[in-house]
Amino acid sequence: MGKPLLIHFMNSKSLTFLFFLIFPTALQAQEKPNILFILTDDLGNTDLGSYGNPFNETPNIDSLAKDGIRFTQAYTASPVCSPSRVALMTGIHPARVGLTNFLVGRRKDDGSTIDPPEDWTLGLDGSYLTLAEYLKQKGYQTGFVGKWHLGNKDGQNPWEQGFDFSRMISKNGLDYYNYSISEDGFDKQFEDNGTYYLTDRLTDYGLEFLAEQKKEDPFFLFMSYSAPHVLLVPRGDKLGKYFWKYEKFDGKYNPNYAAMIESVDDGVGAMVQSLESQGLLENTLVIFTSDNGGVGLPELGPIPTDLSPLREWKGHNYEGGIRVPAIFYWKGKFMEGLEIEEYFSNTDYFATIKNLLGEDSAHEDGSSLLPILEGEELDSERAIFWHYPHFSNQLGRPSSAIRKGDWKLIYFYESGEKELYRMDEDISEARNLYAINAQKGEELWTLLRNWLLETKAPIPISKETEEPIQF
Repeated sequence: MGKPLLIHFMNSKSLTFLFFLIFPTALQAQEKPNILFILTDDLGNTDLGSYGNPFNETPNIDSLAKDGIRFTQAYTASPVCSPSRVALMTGIHPARVGLTNFLVGRRKDDGSTIDPPEDWTLGLDGSYLTLAEYLKQKGYQTGFVGKWHLGNKDGQNPWEQGFDFSRMISKNGLDYYNYSISEDGFDKQFEDNGTYYLTDRLTDYGLEFLAEQKKEDPFFLFMSYSAPHVLLVPRGDKLGKYFWKYEKFDGKYNPNYAAMIESVDDGVGAMVQSLESQGLLENTLVIFTSDNGGVGLPELGPIPTDLSPLREWKGHNYEGGIRVPAIFYWKGKFMEGLEIEEYFSNTDYFATIKNLLGEDSAHEDGSSLLPILEGEELDSERAIFWHYPHFSNQLGRPSSAIRKGDWKLIYFYESGEKELYRMDEDISEARNLYAINAQKGEELWTLLRNWLLETKAPIPISKETEEPIQF
């Protein structure tokens, strides 16, 4: 048995706990674990009970956090969905792939001095190795359910990207009662016209896949819920209790949004129960997270969520747009109730899973989280990056950002302004420290600039020169 390893909390302002794993080599010893990866759409960092939300009811997800590992500084590589999904599915930063906006994102600002780049990529090209393709090579049965949003041209669909079982939302993904699902291709469609709640239907597909699995064959299920993305259309039978307690919270929370999240939570509970009843849970790693931050302004309806103390929301490179919940659960493998404050990006999931299968953890732009899960510490000075050179539907402006240790720098393309924040002291990004610490700011800017050049990231266009901005 290996020597137990300690995990220390980094935030001295919160209670400090010491946790250790009893068997720090147990994860590596496990051969080909099943993987259930649950991705939500626009779920904010503050939207779960286990992340401090007193209004939304998420007992099943909270149970995973209580009995597993909860990360408090998990990031996505982009503040919008398609690029974030590229990072997750390939382990490659979306700036390097060139897919830097959601697929139908075309917003411009007539009053701005710049336009978004013209050379960004529409869809994930089939030449990239996906997580599903990698796991299929390792003998996994692979399943995809839900929102894909990585393109639907030839070679881009989930059934062409390594998934044996595919149930992809293909029409009206924003309408939870009028939609269609493509089943292993476009020839077979399930269509709903107002009767079958979309989140429940996705859960049923997930349960269908799980029911087909056997103990001797490992599986990977990528369960990609479309909720709680707007439109805010919940099941009516879940709404009442949220309206009854609405006034107790001064109208801060949205009952429709809460009911939508509860439907996801019900699905999580049903899938965990299915694994338990089939005797598969003890050999299944469950990962729960979101593709980007929540929406904190009115978009196609009332404001969905309040992300305070984080600044802004989806579509911004401030914390509200890129910091998300992330929970790892593996029955009997993790010490219960771990909370880890070391930061990571969703480019790291691919490397983590490779490492879990005994392979070299190096993978493109990702780093393995396995050392953390086994009780070690990651490099506290590791640099992670964001690049969103577009105008978002949520009022975000074209920017790039870097975090290294406790410091974060954001660069805005229109003005050339640089904002510098100390994340261990100011998670609200309320105090721009660039003017009083320009040396640190320029150190980070040099790293960010070199990274943008190295990745050949698409850069906004100057309206005056009609060329990419020089920086």
